[in-house]
Amino acid sequence: MSLPDPAKQTMNRSGVRAGRLVTGAVLLSVALASACTVRPLYSNQPLTVGGQTIATEELASISVKPVRTRYAQQVRNNLIFGLTHGKGEPASPVYSLDLGVTESIQSAASIQVTTDQDEPSAGIVTLTADYRLTEVSTGKLVGAGKRSISSSFDRPKQEFATYRAELDAENRAARELAEILRLALAQDLAKRK
Repeated sequence: MSLPDPAKQTMNRSGVRAGRLVTGAVLLSVALASACTVRPLYSNQPLTVGGQTIATEELASISVKPVRTRYAQQVRNNLIFGLTHGKGEPASPVYSLDLGVTESIQSAASIQVTTDQDEPSAGIVTLTADYRLTEVSTGKLVGAGKRSISSSFDRPKQEFATYRAELDAENRAARELAEILRLALAQDLAKRK
């Protein structure tokens, strides 16, 4: 007959403790994960802010006033498409959006062609939008703000290629600015609730 080995008993006790610790950690992580609220980014479910909800129908009820320039029209078209998910302007709008868009084109980089002349080789198109969201029925201001986005482009030596690259950069900036404006409008409507 042999005596019990104290080293084995210590290992068994520490193994039991480790098992309990792992079990406790798993249970804690399951409890924390169950409190997590994960939802798809582009879901049709209402947005919740502080317990209040904003439905996508509320964003779709915004009418965007006409604009005058080509780049502002690009922003307006992309914004309407984003607000209504391609359904067009609302028949009976609840909100009216006054949109002012300005453009700035700058040279970003230059290469030296000769000793006394620099030729721009890259440019940046910056679109800036000022907006005012008002209620149609009361004329009350719901939200206002200013958002800006920049898009870079290459300036090759061919004139038409440079013009086309500038238009493409303008169109990219218009799409991105419209998305930023859509998110800003959702925030303004969420704060209003």
